[in-house]
Amino acid sequence: MKGTTMDVIVAGAGSAGLSLGLVLARRGVRVAVVGRPQSPGAAAVLGAFGDVTSAVLKSPHGRTKLDWTHRASKLWPEWLASLSDGTELMTAHGTVVVLNTVGLPDVDTANYHAIRTALESYDEPFEDLDPEDVDWLDPEPTARPMRAMFLPQEHAVNAHLLLLRLEQAFLAAGGVLVPEAVVRAGRGVELESGTSMSAGNVVLTQPPGLVNACAVSALVDTDDGTLPRSVIRTPNRAFASGACVIPHGNGQLQVGAMEVFSPSPRTAAPVGDVLHLLNCAARQIRRGVGESGVREIQLDNRPVSLDGLPLLGETDEDGVWVMTGPHQDSLTLVPLLANEMAALLLGEETAADLDLLRPTRTPAAPLSRAETVAAAVTHLMATGYESNWAAPVEWPALLEATAATELYRNPAEAPGGTDALIKAGMFPQA
Repeated sequence: MKGTTMDVIVAGAGSAGLSLGLVLARRGVRVAVVGRPQSPGAAAVLGAFGDVTSAVLKSPHGRTKLDWTHRASKLWPEWLASLSDGTELMTAHGTVVVLNTVGLPDVDTANYHAIRTALESYDEPFEDLDPEDVDWLDPEPTARPMRAMFLPQEHAVNAHLLLLRLEQAFLAAGGVLVPEAVVRAGRGVELESGTSMSAGNVVLTQPPGLVNACAVSALVDTDDGTLPRSVIRTPNRAFASGACVIPHGNGQLQVGAMEVFSPSPRTAAPVGDVLHLLNCAARQIRRGVGESGVREIQLDNRPVSLDGLPLLGETDEDGVWVMTGPHQDSLTLVPLLANEMAALLLGEETAADLDLLRPTRTPAAPLSRAETVAAAVTHLMATGYESNWAAPVEWPALLEATAATELYRNPAEAPGGTDALIKAGMFPQA
């Protein structure tokens, strides 16, 4: 393989890299996709509106991302049809969003209304439901749903099978697939085996210097072998995704995913997060989940920009490009991002203004510092209510660190000043 020259090398063999490779290969470009095989979660939701929050609608950047995701969702029927007959990839038809008694109105109710507002603004169909009529939904009484709506165009797909179909279609179109990790990239790539490949352009789908979002989910065998026909979820809450279950088939259900951010990819799921997502599903969606058997704990690491928006375009290094998705809706956006990236590489007109997504841009800051702190506090409180104020395992350390930080910040401003804190044993004299 040494000395192999391509028109384009795509570094990263996930859904984004393979999709870009497929678009280019179908247009006659000599393209190689290089990277270790990916292991995504069992199922993934395709949709633009289930993850909408009130913060998204308030931010120009959030509204731009929503517009992109909405446009991308319209590409999926044709995209799936080009990979197979499409039906074999679908695991759920539509999404049911429930607003229950868990959490805070400032988060849950606000986000539920934001979903409705967004659907109405795009003239997309939805149907209000009586929660009592939602099939398969059987939460604890303390998490009973107050409202529900059905989103008929937000489906779910088998993520493993989708990746396999992308690989097959890419190879059939004449693409080259190299299942090795990239250790260095520039106007070519060096692989972990020591071999190298060169190209006029290299696209990084997992560039260095980004934070990592690890999607944690669980695949379970349901206690009675039954499954819902649709995705069932709550609005986003408490920093990230709400409670969510996705039918996978053959009596298996995907619980979650919830996202965990870290400086680098994780190799194992945090115990507290696994407990949280299983507990949310059993309390808020169906009590029988508590009797189900855990088949597999799933991890899906994704690089994420600091502002959560996609990165799309050429870097400061000539011939080196970046294409990543956001931490949410990443799969939904893939066909649109692949088409736009291909247009950039081929010197064609793009369908939208991509200036906001330039890899060399200054990160967007949709909230002021004060607004960010206020939002963090609200979501932290919401986490407590979501856990029924049984402290999550990470809370004691968090509260201890928070208290210490606050007391050391400026003790003189505390009621009674430093002396009062010393007398109370809350602040050291030295």
